[in-house]
Amino acid sequence: MNMVSDQKTCMEKEIIQFDSAATAFYFNADFDNLLALAPSENTFILTDENLMMHYQKELKPWRTIIIPAGEQAKSLETLDDVIRQLIALDAQRDALLIGFGGGVVTDIAGFVAGIYKRGVRCGFMPTSILAMVDAAIGGKNGLDIGEYKNMMGLIRQPEFVLYNYAALATLPNEEWINGFAEIIKHAAILDADMFGLLAQNNIQSWTKDTKDLSALIKRNVLLKAKMVQEDEHEKGRRKLLNFGHTLGHAIEQINELPHGHAVAIGMVFAARIAEKQTGFNESAKLIALLEKYQLPTHANYDATVAFKNMVADKKRTGNAIDFVLLKQIGKAIIQPLQVDQLKLELQ
Repeated sequence: MNMVSDQKTCMEKEIIQFDSAATAFYFNADFDNLLALAPSENTFILTDENLMMHYQKELKPWRTIIIPAGEQAKSLETLDDVIRQLIALDAQRDALLIGFGGGVVTDIAGFVAGIYKRGVRCGFMPTSILAMVDAAIGGKNGLDIGEYKNMMGLIRQPEFVLYNYAALATLPNEEWINGFAEIIKHAAILDADMFGLLAQNNIQSWTKDTKDLSALIKRNVLLKAKMVQEDEHEKGRRKLLNFGHTLGHAIEQINELPHGHAVAIGMVFAARIAEKQTGFNESAKLIALLEKYQLPTHANYDATVAFKNMVADKKRTGNAIDFVLLKQIGKAIIQPLQVDQLKLELQ
């Protein structure tokens, strides 16, 4: 994807205080800012093999740990390998671990930081749209167990998240599509005005002016961060961020779908349920916007396996699953649905 850059803007900083820790969000940042926050002598960079090929020069000041690219890396095997490399590099308890990459990298970096020597500091420099607006925010760090998405995890807030928009220049088109699913999700549950703004544009138009794109990313970051601030441990309102994820996570692995594609399909599924449960009447708007951003709205999947995965989901309590349903664009509710009812909806 080709991006047209505007004149370089000054770095902006927002600090969000969560219950467990504060995170500083640095917008319009670069590698010089990372070096100032993370001196090379006590910092370790976790990244994937694809990014290492692009950023060998920029990452040269730091000692690096490289993992395979892709969702399959979110495994216990990768966790073991990263920890063994930290031991070999003599990383002490005062070390700083930086996740430089997409959502897989930030998830693993945060998870490792939470358990290595009972906890070390961490920070993120996300390189994909999805990681910038979602995965790097809020402290959730998970690993997959087979087809079960994020079944193992912990909450560990990063000390900082740096937004270097230049990293998006090397992002393939499919990853832009993938990331915009989470932006559409935020708009659908929280921000009707942003939903309208997205409808007036498309992926190509957002790449024409870095200023417009950075404003959109910052808007999404603060939407999510402030919701997490209200409910860090997902006891209430934070659950709204799971819109589209219950079915999405259930089919993501079995259908080998990119995360954003699975969530898009899950959002449409949830919208259809909302039509019956809340009287939601804007499914056509949601579908049109997803299609405009080149996201799928349906898929063929094994309903039996999908149901098994949904029932195993961590959002289930007893015989019900907390499901996020839209009342209207920009307004969502959390409603427990019986597993038997969900089974019928899948058929």
